[in-house]
Amino acid sequence: MMRYILRRLLYGVLVLIGVNLLTFVLFFAVNTPDDMARLAIGGQRVSQEAIDNWKRERGYDKPLWYNAQAQGAQKLTDTVFYARSVPLLVMDFGFSDGGHSISREIRNRMGPSLALALPTFILGLGVCVAFALGMVFFRGTALDFAGVVLCVILLSISGLFYIIAGQWLFAKVLNWVPYSGYIEGWGSLRFLFVPVLVGIISRMGGESRFYRTLFLEEISRDYVRTARAKGLAERVVLFRHVLPNAMLPILTGTVSAIPLLFMGSLITESFFGIPGLGSYTIDAINAQDFSIVRAMVFLGSTLYVIGLILADISYTLADPRIRFE
Repeated sequence: MMRYILRRLLYGVLVLIGVNLLTFVLFFAVNTPDDMARLAIGGQRVSQEAIDNWKRERGYDKPLWYNAQAQGAQKLTDTVFYARSVPLLVMDFGFSDGGHSISREIRNRMGPSLALALPTFILGLGVCVAFALGMVFFRGTALDFAGVVLCVILLSISGLFYIIAGQWLFAKVLNWVPYSGYIEGWGSLRFLFVPVLVGIISRMGGESRFYRTLFLEEISRDYVRTARAKGLAERVVLFRHVLPNAMLPILTGTVSAIPLLFMGSLITESFFGIPGLGSYTIDAINAQDFSIVRAMVFLGSTLYVIGLILADISYTLADPRIRFE
């Protein structure tokens, strides 16, 4: 097992190195520092002197890959790639184009993102699994058909509709919660109620239909017929036999998504004014701050690789028969 984890970690490091190189090419080779300076300063009619000053202040005046004018090892170290991309491999995100510490911003904004993402993830998973089990319990009846229709309807509606409808209903009509904003502490519950509810409803259609399919596949197996032949109640069969044996596909999507909870929700945080990592990324895109965008892309890739490794490890916990050699 340990050899397998070490091998997966090695593969993950190679993937992150590739992501680092690819993002550097996209952000610097395709979109040159001169283009970045024009976007930041504003417009095409910018003097070359202003562009050079902008690049000099941020260290973009150096060669991208190889500095032929330097001596010794500085031919490789005195470059934009070494200054901007290599530190990402040790989680040193440096500074934004505006001069602010990206690592400090990530630490400050991680709390609001988790306050929104964790309840949405945990409650959403519980609601989707329970709803899918309910449809399987009443399979072949009008309740099952109505549940499938509801899932299709929820799946067909854009997430933006849920956000706008939630703000209109709970903030304007009922006046229960504010439209947007965020405060620390228990007072944040008033601001997080609608975003969490929207997140649960928006994922309910697709995930419930997927879990229902998994449960229906398991319920037709021989061990389920054996359990019924022993006189076990249907609810006992579902919770004690069907649900545990259907956990592997569920773990594939859920466990691998846990690290990505730190990244926040781009759309939800922006609409509800939550100062998390999602809104931080959107603000950076709008401000053309490519240092932040590049750092967030690499952070997301790192968390995704960690999530896949955790998903593989969780398989052995859900099914002791699985062993990785």
